[in-house]
Amino acid sequence: MHRLLAAALTTAFAAALAVGAAFGIVALLDATPDQPNNPLVTHETAQQER
Repeated sequence: MHRLLAAALTTAFAAALAVGAAFGIVALLDATPDQPNNPLVTHETAQQER
């Protein structure tokens, strides 16, 4: 009985840890960047040269 209880608790803990890690990764990926996304190189067009 103790082995079954230990296996069930280990499984529940592992599942909770996996869900927490998944939510953490999604939260990190959804975070807004610290700086605006401006291009480093811009190319002038024919209209801008005149």
